[in-house]
Amino acid sequence: MLIQRATLLDGTPTDIRVGARIEEVRPGLRPRDGEGILDAGGGLVLPGLHDHHVHLRSAASALDSLSLGPPAVHTKEELAHALSHAVPGPDGWIRAIGYHESVAGELDRAALDAFLANVPVRVQHRSGVLWMLNSAALGRVGLAGHPDGRLRSADRGWTEALQRGESDLAELSRRITATGVTGVTDASPDLGAEGLISLMMAHRSGEFRPGVRLLAPGKKILHDDRLDLDALTLWIGDRHRLGQPVAVHCVTAAQLVVTIAALRAAGGHPLDRIEHAAVVPEDNLSDLAELGVTVVTQPNFVAERGDQYLTDVPEHEHDQLWRVASLLRANIPVALSTDMPFGDGDPWAAMRAAVSRSTRSGAVLNAAESVSARAALTMFLGWPDRPDRPRTVEIGEPGDLCVLSEPPAVVLAELDSSLVAATLVRGQLVYFAM
Repeated sequence: MLIQRATLLDGTPTDIRVGARIEEVRPGLRPRDGEGILDAGGGLVLPGLHDHHVHLRSAASALDSLSLGPPAVHTKEELAHALSHAVPGPDGWIRAIGYHESVAGELDRAALDAFLANVPVRVQHRSGVLWMLNSAALGRVGLAGHPDGRLRSADRGWTEALQRGESDLAELSRRITATGVTGVTDASPDLGAEGLISLMMAHRSGEFRPGVRLLAPGKKILHDDRLDLDALTLWIGDRHRLGQPVAVHCVTAAQLVVTIAALRAAGGHPLDRIEHAAVVPEDNLSDLAELGVTVVTQPNFVAERGDQYLTDVPEHEHDQLWRVASLLRANIPVALSTDMPFGDGDPWAAMRAAVSRSTRSGAVLNAAESVSARAALTMFLGWPDRPDRPRTVEIGEPGDLCVLSEPPAVVLAELDSSLVAATLVRGQLVYFAM
């Protein structure tokens, strides 16, 4: 394909010939016989966005799951109404996502039975690491005697039973390529060989068009009540001896401190990652810089959950939440992601949040962590294995491109997915705004 009248991020006007890789980048390129032509009309052309932390199967399943948390559901009465009117899926289950304790406190099997007893109900916490099942659902997964129906481990003995079979990766592909995303990193920690092969085959068959990188099996989720420095150090050391990096889920200060200690004890790998870094005390900035570990974080949660943070998190800790600017100032490699489906999957919304730090109500959370629009955009352009290193539109680079309808100044001012005019993966048009 030949893209004519494109504008690069630095304002340079050019034409771009692209196949599996970018072949030519210069003004005045002439079409070849049979070559597709796309007129960018002066719009910005970028390397395709890469969302550096998502959960693909969960995101595909969430497309038709019931939302039981803010902003869809806020009260116990709304929760009861949503469950009582829910229609079970083809497998007989009601599957819900996004629950938070602010709606109706901690859910367990007894609470869910009171809402709905005869239909298997599975409710996923918005953190993605806790599932609440009613008695009918526990019976379905062979856990009828479970005391409270709150399941937190990654034990595949029960997580496999919660899977609904084939989820709609094709629809998910359509939705995310419409935002200019041409690649994702799947961060599901319990992805076995079968799941890995399934995702790879979905990509190769064209069911899921963006490229896929996997963190599993080098991803670990930590829980504050089960932090074990020795075990984490041993796990990291084992991965490193295999020549493989690790990615550690850190959403609390305690998890981050233990991870830093484990990385120091085990020794580092240049591709090690900290996922989320939702809370970073000031003292830990120098620790992260010294380790050289990359932080993959989600400022979109400032927009999505910021009002709750302002209420629930002590004021003296607000400056530790979802840092971006201070990480960059400390020379810590940083990339952005959405954590879809636990966060909104629109990367442009995450960019806006990184710039404005605005909550849904319009309050500003930790304004000192704001970055420029260009910086926010660049942190979605990283390579899959080096998310902190932005890709460019140059000869020899992958033919994964995002074409926008407006020039760079407008795109940076608005940071809106509605400006995405076309998305190319390996030179093939996978999305075109009609």
